Amino acid sequence: MWELMIKGGWIMWPIMVCSVAASVLFFERVFHLHRAQIKPDDFLNGIYTIVNRGNTAEAVSICDQTPGPVAHMVRTALLHSDEVPENLKQTINKAGLGEVPRLEKNLGGLLTIAQLTPLLGLMGTVIGLIRIFMAMEQSAPLAEIGDLSAGIWQALTTTAVGIGVSIPAFAAYNFLLSRVENITLNMEYAAEEIYRFLVYDRSAGDPSDETL
Repeated sequence: MWELMIKGGWIMWPIMVCSVAASVLFFERVFHLHRAQIKPDDFLNGIYTIVNRGNTAEAVSICDQTPGPVAHMVRTALLHSDEVPENLKQTINKAGLGEVPRLEKNLGGLLTIAQLTPLLGLMGTVIGLIRIFMAMEQSAPLAEIGDLSAGIWQALTTTAVGIGVSIPAFAAYNFLLSRVENITLNMEYAAEEIYRFLVYDRSAGDPSDETL
């Protein structure tokens, strides 16, 4: 690997930095999204049971202890359950919209790396070709392969490594994006379910305007 770094020239260093940055961003997002994803049906059923027992404060406490945007949206809905249905729906939707940027954090950086590294590789190729033509000019008319090999190595190495970093970075971006979309669908489902429960399905004896 070190030999390839030498043959690829200085342009290999920014490519390697991009590779390390992509790895850090990917694993940070995987960990965050793993914690953020819960089973909405199981969570909501537990909240419904507690609220129907008249203990909204305990339900809010459970939401505080549960990571992820679904729990945050449910908590917001419970705290505003005394609002009129139209305002309650807007409050829940605003809470959901506020969670989306947190889910998508650093995805743009990963996509930028996936798009940037092939360009860095292409730049290395161009620099390698310039070295080749400079060597040919200096050694003309008897240029030998040894005079050209440094430029050829740089052109091929930087292109290969740049693409080699870009492909997994782009795959990682799409994988994380699919996770975000899945969590977003869960958020939409949870928003509709908690709204329906608070407005229509809550037991008649539940104190919906309980002071917390």
